[in-house]
Amino acid sequence: MTSIPYRNALIVGAGPGISASLARHLRAAGLQVAVAARDVGKLAPLVQETGAVALPVDAADAAQVARLFAEVDARIGAPEVVIYNASSRLRGPLAELDPAGVAQVVAVTALGAFHVVQQAARRMGAAGQGAILLTGATAGVKGFALSAPFAMGKFALRGLAQSAARELGPKGIHVVHFNIDGRVGARGADPQDGVLDPDAIAQAYASVLAQPRSAWTHEIDLRPWSESF
Repeated sequence: MTSIPYRNALIVGAGPGISASLARHLRAAGLQVAVAARDVGKLAPLVQETGAVALPVDAADAAQVARLFAEVDARIGAPEVVIYNASSRLRGPLAELDPAGVAQVVAVTALGAFHVVQQAARRMGAAGQGAILLTGATAGVKGFALSAPFAMGKFALRGLAQSAARELGPKGIHVVHFNIDGRVGARGADPQDGVLDPDAIAQAYASVLAQPRSAWTHEIDLRPWSESF
């Protein structure tokens, strides 16, 4: 098991894929874990399996994010690792997209990340250490047809990660953007399928958390071995 020099973690935008694998991996490494989502009911099996604390939040709402961090502070202590996995999608031709729907996608995918990073930075800055991991996608590197809202959100997320890394790194806070460049499959999926195994993704996140600060990664691409790029 990779040695992770942190005591606890908060995963925002938790679900059954990457977030669940991360929760399992971090709990196995000895960290206390809180998982947050709009629908905490869907997290019940993960909570039963790992003992993680499940809390509700709409990440696009700044007040809810502030309350979430206050609750995490009270339950497991100020989080030393914060992972943002929340995102939203809306597909369609540019001429036909609903502006309100586009705004919601960007609010969840990017503005929510800002709210979370801001709360994390306040706590980690005072402590002089911590790690903030932001889950991006291929759409943050190149925008695809019929997927402008998702690209807008992920490009903004990547920009936030770059800015935060430059500002917070010298303060001892490790900020990393993960480009998940491919489709995430089920745990233990056949690698011949050309999908990413969420457990393998979690292992990559954990390895980054264990990096000494003399050689920090600030951006990493993860893709199936069989994918052409």
